[in-house]
Amino acid sequence: MPNLTLIYAHLATIVPAAFIGAYLLLRQKGTPGHRCLGKIYMMLMMSTAIITLFITAEVGPTLFDHFGFIHLFSILVIYSVPAAYFAARAHNIKRHKSKMLGVYLGAVLLAGAFTFAPGRLMHSWFLL
Repeated sequence: MPNLTLIYAHLATIVPAAFIGAYLLLRQKGTPGHRCLGKIYMMLMMSTAIITLFITAEVGPTLFDHFGFIHLFSILVIYSVPAAYFAARAHNIKRHKSKMLGVYLGAVLLAGAFTFAPGRLMHSWFLL
């Protein structure tokens, strides 16, 4: 049985991040609001990535009886979010955009879709 406290903490960070990230991708870039929400989004994504490292993989092969393939998305976030932040600070908008798009598509949408696969907790909560 997974640690539900960690699962709830993960959901408390990823759900608002998913909505904020979608909003940021669809709205005008570079505004004060974008920068403020972007910092909140980045903090939520870093928090969720760190939390997920403590959640044991329950499906598929594992490394050290803990880490599964889905944990690769945590590493993606832990690398890409600071890289995107520093790219924005350096006015390297192309790099910032590619990192943030990669985080959203990979760690929010793709990893999120994997959580609804049969045998996973979200599948049992919402699809059974």
